[in-house]
Amino acid sequence: MQVKKYSGELVPFDPHSLRQSLFRSGATEAQVEQVYQAIQAKLYDGISTRELYDMAFDSLKEHKGAHAARYALKKALQELGPEGFYFERWIAKLFADDGYQTMTSQTIKGRAITHEIDVIALQGDELLAIECKFRNDADAKISVTTPMYFLSRVNDIKGLPYNFFGSEKKLSDGWLVTNAHLTLDSKTFGSYYKLNLLAWDYPAEKNIKQRVDNKGLYPITCLSTLSTMDKATLLKNECILVQDLIHMPKFLDHLQADGGKRKRILQEATELLHTPVEMV
Repeated sequence: MQVKKYSGELVPFDPHSLRQSLFRSGATEAQVEQVYQAIQAKLYDGISTRELYDMAFDSLKEHKGAHAARYALKKALQELGPEGFYFERWIAKLFADDGYQTMTSQTIKGRAITHEIDVIALQGDELLAIECKFRNDADAKISVTTPMYFLSRVNDIKGLPYNFFGSEKKLSDGWLVTNAHLTLDSKTFGSYYKLNLLAWDYPAEKNIKQRVDNKGLYPITCLSTLSTMDKATLLKNECILVQDLIHMPKFLDHLQADGGKRKRILQEATELLHTPVEMV
């Protein structure tokens, strides 16, 4: 049986991959088997990855909203658009969780040209320029031209002094971060030139998916109890992480939500951060 990707490409159906993704949602072995059997009964040759995702999401949600929320992480990142404005803020939160001071949307002068930097991060003497490449296509891949261009930007600013967070530091390095995948050439180029690359599934250890699951840094767009309008409203009011909502429930005051809905949102948020993930 074949599955049609977003791009229209047909690929063989991989039951093992589907089961792995279900386990990573935090579902138990028994729940994974129930969901898999429910999906298997509806499969047909040429089914789209979108329809497959929707079936898995709906089935997981019947068991626990937190499972569906975690399963929806990749789609949730795509909802930090449409141009990636909130994706940059979410990436700043990831680096802040590692102890960096961060700020977004800064303009700096390089040796040759002026650069718009998506995220600036500082920890000790380490000053980083982070470039975010946002994609809202589930199958998107970052071609080698992007890290090649990124390397030239880093070379233009690396070693120059800049004043951020009240002190002057030399720009020590850069990071290229994307919610998409990297082509093999991109990985090879990045490895050869020792570029810092972070993507959905790269590097093999500490990629975006793993970092989020390990630290609970889920974007607010994961929550299945929120409508599209709810998500947009919370993002607009700087509620970027599910953690933000847990720490400040008053963010819900911006929504048209009665007591029952507020309770369901907070329950799903709490379960998402406290449900263990099966490591597969």
